[in-house]
Amino acid sequence: MAGTVEQKLATLGITLHTPRSPVANYVGFVRTGNLLMVSGQVCYDQDGQLVAKGKLGAGVTVDQGAAAARACGINLLAQVKAALGDLDKVTRVVRLSGFVNSAPDFLEGPKVLNGASDLMVEAFGDKGRHARTTVGVAALPSDAAVEVEAIFEVA
Repeated sequence: MAGTVEQKLATLGITLHTPRSPVANYVGFVRTGNLLMVSGQVCYDQDGQLVAKGKLGAGVTVDQGAAAARACGINLLAQVKAALGDLDKVTRVVRLSGFVNSAPDFLEGPKVLNGASDLMVEAFGDKGRHARTTVGVAALPSDAAVEVEAIFEVA
């Protein structure tokens, strides 16, 4: 039976899928003590298709970018579920770090990353409020529009 957090996700129409395997020499997550670090998750949907491809400010809109960041957030949660077996073991979302594939003059990266941040608050309530960094980058794997990594405190 799904825990409380997964039930909240279900009411949002979100079902967690098996996370993608790493494509290079790294792992999807590392737990040390009560911290779970989740590797950067690109904006793939459950079918393995990019939610948004290309640069924000040069063909990809802020709304499309926010949807891509939300997809990254879903992928982060899928990794957490794989690591812990139960999202209810998350005691705090500590930090999100977002990377936005940006045109040189694109300045709205924080609005894009709200897609992931809003999802964490929807899923975890006040425990989902977190510190955050948003960085505009010249390129991301597969020309993805957004990638997000995270740190969670866990029981």
